[in-house]
Amino acid sequence: MSRRVCFMLLASFLYILNSCKSSDKDKKEVFIGFSQSIDHDIWRTSMDHAMEVETSLHPEVSLKIYNANRKSKKQIRDIEKFIEDKVDVIIVSPFESDSIIPVIEKANAKGIPVIIVDRKINSSNYTAYLGADNVEVGRIAGKHIVSLSKGHANVIEIKGSYNTSPGLERSLGFRQIVNQYPGIKVITLEAQNDELPKNEFVKALESYSDINYVFAYNDVIAYQSWSVAKQKKLENKIKFIGVDGINGPNGGIQLVKDGVLESTVLYPTGGSEAIKLALRIVGKEIVPKNNKLNTLLIDSLNADIMSNQFDKITIQQSDIEQQQSIIKNQEKKYSTQSNLLKLLISLFVIVLSLAIYSIYSGITIRRKKKELEETNKKVVSQRNEIKKFSEELKLSNEARLNFFTGLSHEFKTPLTLILSSIESLGNEFKNKGASVNKEINLMYNNSRRLLRLINQLLDYRKTEDQKFTLRASKTNILDFSKSIISDFDREAKKRNIDFSLTTNNPDLEIYIDRNLMDKVYFNLLSNAFKFTPEKGKISIAIKEDKLNSAVKIYFKDSGIGIPENELKEVFKAFYQGSNNYRNSSGIGLHLSKSFVELHKGKIEINSKNGAEFIITLQLGKEHLDEKDIIKEPILDFVHEPDYLDAEFIQSVEPKNTEDKYSILYIEDNKELLDFVSHKFSAEYTFFASDGTNAIEKALELIPDIIICDLNLPEKNGFQICEILKKDLRTSHIPIIMLTASDAQESYLKALESGADIFLTKPFNLKVLAQSIKGLLFNREKLRFYYTNNILNIEDGDFGVSEQDFLRKLNDLIEKNLGNSAYTVEDLARSLTISRIQLYRKVKAILGISVSDHVNNRRLDKSKELLKKADLNISEIAYAVGFSSPNYFSTSFKNKFGVTPKEYKSKK
Repeated sequence: MSRRVCFMLLASFLYILNSCKSSDKDKKEVFIGFSQSIDHDIWRTSMDHAMEVETSLHPEVSLKIYNANRKSKKQIRDIEKFIEDKVDVIIVSPFESDSIIPVIEKANAKGIPVIIVDRKINSSNYTAYLGADNVEVGRIAGKHIVSLSKGHANVIEIKGSYNTSPGLERSLGFRQIVNQYPGIKVITLEAQNDELPKNEFVKALESYSDINYVFAYNDVIAYQSWSVAKQKKLENKIKFIGVDGINGPNGGIQLVKDGVLESTVLYPTGGSEAIKLALRIVGKEIVPKNNKLNTLLIDSLNADIMSNQFDKITIQQSDIEQQQSIIKNQEKKYSTQSNLLKLLISLFVIVLSLAIYSIYSGITIRRKKKELEETNKKVVSQRNEIKKFSEELKLSNEARLNFFTGLSHEFKTPLTLILSSIESLGNEFKNKGASVNKEINLMYNNSRRLLRLINQLLDYRKTEDQKFTLRASKTNILDFSKSIISDFDREAKKRNIDFSLTTNNPDLEIYIDRNLMDKVYFNLLSNAFKFTPEKGKISIAIKEDKLNSAVKIYFKDSGIGIPENELKEVFKAFYQGSNNYRNSSGIGLHLSKSFVELHKGKIEINSKNGAEFIITLQLGKEHLDEKDIIKEPILDFVHEPDYLDAEFIQSVEPKNTEDKYSILYIEDNKELLDFVSHKFSAEYTFFASDGTNAIEKALELIPDIIICDLNLPEKNGFQICEILKKDLRTSHIPIIMLTASDAQESYLKALESGADIFLTKPFNLKVLAQSIKGLLFNREKLRFYYTNNILNIEDGDFGVSEQDFLRKLNDLIEKNLGNSAYTVEDLARSLTISRIQLYRKVKAILGISVSDHVNNRRLDKSKELLKKADLNISEIAYAVGFSSPNYFSTSFKNKFGVTPKEYKSKK
């Protein structure tokens, strides 16, 4: 029922909305665009007004008028705008006959009807033309002058511009008549932009003293010529005839009535007729191509009659406009009243519907109430079952946690024995050499790390069960902080980290549980050292806030920081940051927050240019329970952080590294890096990178083998491998990929990135050693193959990168073979690599130096020339780039066992 009521309400509002629409909207709207050519012209202003009046009689019609102001380019832009707006009809009064033809034809091609008014264009690609016959206008003026002069008169004709059709056609019609009468002499002047050529007109008046008539292109020019003649006192001697016959204070009819003009030829504007013609076209009526407007001569005999007729038309137009305004107001009133009535009816329907719905709702609610009571009984029963199941699940979970906790405790005994045994072995074997001591230290540090992780898990279990008991004692916070940070001094010095501790009150004492706060300090400092790079900065600032009776401890580092959107998550258990590439338990910060809150304090975090943790603790002991305060602290400090290494004994550097293969090992785990380095440094020249500068290191060293871990701090192993394999300088280097993931997709991705061997962790050192030897052996075989086929490089013989490199190298040598000044530096510059990189690349592929390879190419070329060319030995020496024939002969004999002369004689 509720759906039905909503539907009725919606239908009522839709009815109101639909009813409010004006009936006029049902009619299709018609958009007409008119491009006027000239502004500030009484005749064209009258045309615009006539169009607007006619448009007002048709409510569905919208008229937009653009004025080109005698600028053909602007008129073209105006018509383009009408085309873009997709008007229904375009009316154009052209300023020029030729320039607008392309845009008129464009509109016609788009299917938009075009009506040309007043002036014609030199094209027939338009829909219709509307205007008076300008030839007939000229003929009427000519006949009038013949009639007045009896065929004998001197006439000045002021015709329009040559680039407008009215100017040409009126003059043509005038000439057709007057040329038939030899007694009529015509002096022709040309007006520009409806302006009288005053200087030429004055000269004509002065040169011909017996001028009888002036026929002007329009009334405006006729009036201008009368004004000039008046200045010469010739206005009564000469009769002036114009064209247009506009009614109004400055129109041609008024000028005839005032005796300024002898007569004017009526040239209708056609504004009203143009709108009517446009509507006929929109209505799909067939209209003539040429639509002619009637014209006639207006002189003193009929000027008053014509003026009266035009005045009546103007009054009628004004009355029509007033009536339309009244009609519109009445329509608005009717629409408002109609909508109000419909709204009241709709509201009545809505009220009635709501009344019916309320009655129905009362019945439905009573029925639903009974159903709800039955459902409630079922929910209570289900809740009791869930509660019972929850209790059973809690007991089961508690049993699992107890087993986990007990097992964790069991780990501590063997770890304690292991640590004790390692310490004993360290003392016993401390004089047995660097290798033994290093491995003992490695076992010791990792055993301590495992012990601390187990302790953290046990601490987490205690916090979950709320079994931690605070044992707070008065403590000098500065001395307490110094005792802890001393364990980090060695790590800070080793990594050149600026590590500082400051306070504004050295004597400040607060109540803290030293064991718990020790764990907080170690967790925060461990994180700071893990994520702060070498030459970074870590600071602890202790500031007493006397105003709030508190102390704030700031732990600030310049490390990688924490993304802003993850700041609220960092204190959650087992949380791992998205930018954290190091392994961690994820409970250290959770424990730190729990321990600080046990002290009734709080811990906050900011992350801008690193991370900053702020611990706030209250001064005094009033905020603590009396049972949580003790006089003497129970100390159980862990004196070194879990990840810091014991001091290793420095490994002995190998004595001679000149003939050893070089290995670059990219790994961010320092212990594993040192361990592998120690195992292989006796046999290979070993270089290391923590992943932050892996590509730069590889490009600098050009090693024989690269071993790369997958998970690295910046680019991963796949990305590093792909970059190095695509780089001309390192594409030949075999790469061994190491990863803890043995998934097939990781293996395929490693191969796609160009890795030569893929080994999973934990890897066997013997397998790694044999893999390195196998790759080096294969490179030696490939090097031998390259050396013996260097002159016959074909597609598919070598690897793509090496093949391209050798082809580029040989092409450059070939192009500069005759240039003895072309050096290895020039060759490296052409290949866009450094000289040392070029040397190492060529040495790795061919087993010889770049200079030897260039000389070999020159000597091989000289053999060809000695066999085929008719050159002497000196010419051949210079042709292949040797600086002197003697040096060439010595080099040739050293390589081939005979002198060039002996070889040439045997050819």
